[in-house]
Amino acid sequence: MHPAVVLISVFAIFIPALVLPGPDFIGVVRSSMTHGAKAGLLTAIGVSIGLGFYATLGLAGLSAVLIRFEWLAWLIRIVGGAYLIYLGIKLLLAKPEPVELSQKARRGNPLIFGLGVTLTNPKAIVLFASVFATSVTAATPGWLMAAMIVLIIASSLIWYSIVSLFMSSGPVVRLFSRTRHWIERFAGACFILVGGRILAGSRTPLMP
Repeated sequence: MHPAVVLISVFAIFIPALVLPGPDFIGVVRSSMTHGAKAGLLTAIGVSIGLGFYATLGLAGLSAVLIRFEWLAWLIRIVGGAYLIYLGIKLLLAKPEPVELSQKARRGNPLIFGLGVTLTNPKAIVLFASVFATSVTAATPGWLMAAMIVLIIASSLIWYSIVSLFMSSGPVVRLFSRTRHWIERFAGACFILVGGRILAGSRTPLMP
């Protein structure tokens, strides 16, 4: 598979998941609103490091499985595809809810706070394993895996820096909250399409 196709397949899932408000988004906004833009940016760095760590774990684990146990790799593709479809349906059926920002960010190092917010979200590693199951095979070169990790860290840092700088005020957050439901629908549609693609190609041999 061409490297460009691999990257498009992976980021077609990662970017909607990144933009969708969740613990990371709320953590960055809380830091910005309670301690200023600098704290928000440091929290964004911590979140990005955490996502990069989970991405590395996901790629390394999936790569090892693909090389040693092809049947288990096949199972990962089935479970990963089914999980993405489940998430997609859940997002499509979700009722509109405001982004809750009443809880204040913890005191202390905002970078550590951001890292902690991400690392204490176990769904992140499951999502990354599902995302990488869309395109990663035993033949995927190491440089392409490294590029994925770098791009994941870079894109998350850019997005959450924007969140910190331009979306920390109450009126802007409320405006974004009103569009959250449409973001959820878009992300849900992407998850279902890619999950269906994984299941449809589950009989394709993983080894070259």
